[in-house]
Amino acid sequence: MAHLSLRYAAGTDIGRRRRVNEDSALAGPSLLAVADGMGGHPHGDVASAAAITVLTEAPLAGDLDGDPAAALAAAVARAAARLEELAAGDPELRGMGTTLTAMAWDGAGFAVAHIGDSRAYLLRGGDLFQITRDHTMVQTLVDEGRLTPDQAANHPHGSTLLRALLPGGDQRPDLFRQDAAPGDRYLLCSDGLSGFVPAGAIRDALAGAARPADAVARLIALADAAGGPDNITCVVADVAEGAADPAGPEPLLLGAAAGGGRGRRARRGRRAGTAGPRDQ
Repeated sequence: MAHLSLRYAAGTDIGRRRRVNEDSALAGPSLLAVADGMGGHPHGDVASAAAITVLTEAPLAGDLDGDPAAALAAAVARAAARLEELAAGDPELRGMGTTLTAMAWDGAGFAVAHIGDSRAYLLRGGDLFQITRDHTMVQTLVDEGRLTPDQAANHPHGSTLLRALLPGGDQRPDLFRQDAAPGDRYLLCSDGLSGFVPAGAIRDALAGAARPADAVARLIALADAAGGPDNITCVVADVAEGAADPAGPEPLLLGAAAGGGRGRRARRGRRAGTAGPRDQ
């Protein structure tokens, strides 16, 4: 069986209307993740940074010699426990929460953990597939046949979450396996992209970019052109033939996680990191 590895890039942008980047992201040879601190809640940046920081701890950010699904599930449980600990120690943090979408690579595919309304997509053979399901009230109404997808896209409560990493809330993630093939391109993003850029435009940007870094730049530009009302974070990874370089660079850490997660502020439109060490 041919060796497969990831070529990845990631970027985040504060957008046009926010003063704090509450998104966090991680991209590395064995783990991809996006967390979006919940808007309207206090210290969403602290929550997303804490969740991503837990994922940087061994074994997920290094070699995955064991069961990646079990390791990822345990890491999400540790992230939830970390939020509980932080909230117990600081009353100001008790209302914080974050989404989390993470994909752990094992050389043939991914273990996926997902909670909230950040998303993971797959571009394969020119077609775009959303491989995660939003944990929102509107998505539940669509599943029940009470709303059409078009109605859901414009629903005033489209971002109301039913599940998230939230102290005292429903913190059960979806856990599943995603097999990979050479030529696959994966996107993880916060709803600062998916909530404002149509799926067709996302597909075109992913399909038309030569490298993951080019795709990240195009996607962020699309969300910014749509008004940039929220923080925008994207991780793009290609599945390529060939083994990963064992001496490759450290994983990328972006957004609130890179800034310590305590209200790191940025000027409007300031890019807080776009990089692609594995697709140069």
